[in-house]
Amino acid sequence: MGFRDELRVLFLAAEAAPFVKVGGLGDVAGALPQYLRSLAMGSDQGGSIDKKFDDLKIDIRLVIPFHRAIRAEEFNAKFLMEFDIISSEGSIEAEVFWTTINNLPVYLISGPPISASEQIYSQDPAEEGFKYTFFSIASLKLVEELNWYPDIIHANDWHTSPAVYALSFNQNRKGDLKNTVALLGVHNLPYLGVRAGLSLSKFGLPPATDSDLPRWAQDVPLPLGLLTADHIVTVSPTYAQEILTPEFGAGLDDFLKGRQKSISGILNGIDIEHWDPEIDEYISSSYQLTTLSKKNVNKTSLLDESGLSKEKGRPLFAMVTRLDRQKGVDIALDAFHRLMDLHWSVIILGTGDPSLEQRAHNLEREFPDRVRFENRFDVSLSHRIYAGADMLLIPSRYEPCGLTQMIAMRYGTVPIGRATGGLLDTIIDYDQTSGSTGFVFDAAEPQSLEGAIRRAIHTYGDQRRWRGLQRRGMRQNFSWEESARNYLRLYIQLVDKKTR
Repeated sequence: MGFRDELRVLFLAAEAAPFVKVGGLGDVAGALPQYLRSLAMGSDQGGSIDKKFDDLKIDIRLVIPFHRAIRAEEFNAKFLMEFDIISSEGSIEAEVFWTTINNLPVYLISGPPISASEQIYSQDPAEEGFKYTFFSIASLKLVEELNWYPDIIHANDWHTSPAVYALSFNQNRKGDLKNTVALLGVHNLPYLGVRAGLSLSKFGLPPATDSDLPRWAQDVPLPLGLLTADHIVTVSPTYAQEILTPEFGAGLDDFLKGRQKSISGILNGIDIEHWDPEIDEYISSSYQLTTLSKKNVNKTSLLDESGLSKEKGRPLFAMVTRLDRQKGVDIALDAFHRLMDLHWSVIILGTGDPSLEQRAHNLEREFPDRVRFENRFDVSLSHRIYAGADMLLIPSRYEPCGLTQMIAMRYGTVPIGRATGGLLDTIIDYDQTSGSTGFVFDAAEPQSLEGAIRRAIHTYGDQRRWRGLQRRGMRQNFSWEESARNYLRLYIQLVDKKTR
């Protein structure tokens, strides 16, 4: 093996909970390193990969930018060191702060490109490119300054792809970094970091003009990371296949087909302690698999809170989502108009595209006894919705992984999702077999979603079958521990292959 009795992993991300969280990456970077650090392969229910890994220790360390939104005093972050990063605009000082979260070492990198930025993600490509290229280069420099050389550098999305690209140059593969595996996690392929090429060149990273990348992608961070990573991992197995197609490949599908043997998918997990109806402090009545009937108390409470009809036998649908075309919100709004011959109610929670917000408001005004639109971000309400709704709609046009369907099943709320990405990997379509957990539809069209909803409402009328669906969903294992095991297996395979 290339490593000793300890596997060293440097985990790079633009955000990580609880420090700062904007999207799903924050959940992953906040949870996965902690689960990996505590994971003992010998406790794997399926047995470890090899008995010689039973005592393997994992020294994983998280590195994120020290965004202005992060309060040092809240996390007891202490100054560790400073060093210079060379650019065409002169030497730029990087400052590193250090803390721990549940014994996980976390490094926060600051410097003018980061501290000058008001937002985690700005709309200015030049600012974004310079900030995250600086962060990526500083992360590699940090390794040298610490004299701590990882076996794996696990970068994520375009923001840390410059670290992967920089690592590919001979001058960066010196000493103890020469056998370091570069793993690039892709959470949402279309976010490429376009128009950051000038920033890359300022830090000595030239365009990949002699590569197989399309010409337009030769100075774009994520494609450069995809080009030079030893391995690429997406956030679900199905999404790993979808990015090889024109529909989901963001113009890189032909290039990615050439890298197909180096692409895999591992499903994200959820925090099963945070999302647990047995101990959830936000809901009206706690329950579990053996006391599922108590879920009805939460439904009644939610209907009272929202002012919707409590007509007996009327199913309650829900959407907890960002109002965005990707999420298929427009598909759902159109589908509801096609279902007026049936009895149902829906509660929608979320913010996003102003035009979709307006359409949701209009639907509520048109059908006030059926529709409630909560146009805000509300953590406690989201918990009450998961506990009180009968069904959750996820009609996404594409969904690299998705977490809401997993949370819904944890609460005995039956998901209705499109057959794409992580939705297809986690929802087993209802076909009256023992394994079904929800309803899946194929086309990103209102008619297709309408058909799935009609099937769901019909099944809801048979409460014996409905309880079976709920229970099978609640038995699913979507824990981060399961995901972490899969990542550890991948780490070991990649390091073994690299150092043979």
